[in-house]
Amino acid sequence: MAEDRLDKIIALNCSLSRRDARRLIKEGKVRVNGEPAKEAQMPVDISADTIEADGFDFTPREHIYIMMNKPEGVISASDDKNKKTVIDLVPPGLKRRSLFPAGRLDRDTTGLIIITDDGDFTHRMLSPSHHVFKRYTAEISEPLSEESVALIESGITLDDGTECLPARVEAYSENGVNYMALEIREGKYHQVKRMAAACGTKVLRLRRVKIGALCLDPSLAPGECRELTDEELKLLFENE
Repeated sequence: MAEDRLDKIIALNCSLSRRDARRLIKEGKVRVNGEPAKEAQMPVDISADTIEADGFDFTPREHIYIMMNKPEGVISASDDKNKKTVIDLVPPGLKRRSLFPAGRLDRDTTGLIIITDDGDFTHRMLSPSHHVFKRYTAEISEPLSEESVALIESGITLDDGTECLPARVEAYSENGVNYMALEIREGKYHQVKRMAAACGTKVLRLRRVKIGALCLDPSLAPGECRELTDEELKLLFENE
């Protein structure tokens, strides 16, 4: 694994702010390879160096997995010179150099997105062959007909001829507003919006609420994020 700053690694693995991690180092409570660490910015490699922190169960982690409630207007990218990205919203205590969003949500789409530095995990989550369903709720301009529901469930063909895998769909209305709840296991470009268009309706608002058996934490405000627990990681692939 690549080297990183000691204070950053301590903050990440001990669930501390960067400031508290630096204080711990300054107080002489952190050792690297048996020697007291003197500088917060010293480079360390958690796969090669032995790191100890007094009062903490320091268990180095190779990867990190973050749940975010993506707000509208933020893009699903690692870096962009002109637009705010989901990585820009990750607090310092959770940041690593190689973070990226596991999959994409359109700029105007909100809800659950996973941020990680684990490429194998991302491939497993996104590949249709692993059958990890993603659930969306969409406000739509016109109600779905029974025929449209049947088409989606059997595998709808988009207006440009692209064929979609069979999906799960529920059509309903609340207070005069039309909705559809859709579960898909692939991620074609603007897929939900294009599926709606092929059914003669338009997506007005779109939100992802679930991946696998993992639901978005309702306590997370738009733009907020937190690390996933081991149990939540298992939920992502529970229905594989």
